Amino acid sequence: MIISAEITEQPIAGQFDEIIYEVSSPTTIDWTWVKFEDENYYEWYGQFRGLPKSIALSTKHNKVLILTSDYLIEIDCISKKMTSFESIYEEQKIYQDLTVTPDGDFIIADYYSIELVGALLDERQTIESPKPMDMIKFNGWIDNHLQISCLEFPTNIKIKLELDTNSMKIHEK
Repeated sequence: MIISAEITEQPIAGQFDEIIYEVSSPTTIDWTWVKFEDENYYEWYGQFRGLPKSIALSTKHNKVLILTSDYLIEIDCISKKMTSFESIYEEQKIYQDLTVTPDGDFIIADYYSIELVGALLDERQTIESPKPMDMIKFNGWIDNHLQISCLEFPTNIKIKLELDTNSMKIHEK
């Protein structure tokens, strides 16, 4: 079972086992490399289409989500197989950031909205914001509160928000 996953550089050939997680119709020549580790501390690398953006592992859902410039990819922690993926070109959603809550739920942001991802990749619920947002960026966690920076749309004024995962409400800071 996968217990850790981190975006990294391409490994030296032959140093680790490598798995290419290829999609059905690739759209890019760029690659993201992820170093995985299982419960026995065995390490291997996964290769994914697109430039690296973000990664999150949920022990609650036994899944890893990898966000690249071209795809959102789901890996099952137990089988180590790709179980789902979305192309940004097909979905018309250009995701910018990804995180996992302290309770193990995935949260993803495109330029204008933040969504809670359910047990399946296509199960999403939009989290309403008190202000229209643009250029959303996750800035880490303080307890159960996700720190968010963005621009207020359409004024482009920098604002700081906070998502309380107990209530799933976004507040202005």
